[in-house]
Amino acid sequence: MFKREDRRVARTKRHRRLRQRIAGTQDSPRLAVARSLKHVYAQVIDDQSGTTLAFASSLDPEIKSKAKNGGNTETARLVGKLIAQRAQEKGIKRVVFDRGGNLYHGRVAAVAEGARESGLEF
Repeated sequence: MFKREDRRVARTKRHRRLRQRIAGTQDSPRLAVARSLKHVYAQVIDDQSGTTLAFASSLDPEIKSKAKNGGNTETARLVGKLIAQRAQEKGIKRVVFDRGGNLYHGRVAAVAEGARESGLEF
């Protein structure tokens, strides 16, 4: 069985390996997803200029009022919809998905599905 430290190191290695191939541009910024035990966070990032273009999390008042728990897949889907809405307000229609070294499963996949439902293209 893995220890917590081993899992963290493995996730960090996967994330570094992914970031060698994935980079956000002005035309197609990077949609980065991070998760903790209690919350889910999503950012749309332009790596060329080093700026965050849009941000959403389960801590946003819009989501907190609708969801009881910040760390489940229903809330993650709402975060995906909110980040897509905020990105489209800034004229962003296409993004590159960065799962942050996490497996594409559960809350990470729910963020992606929510963003796709709201019109973002990956």
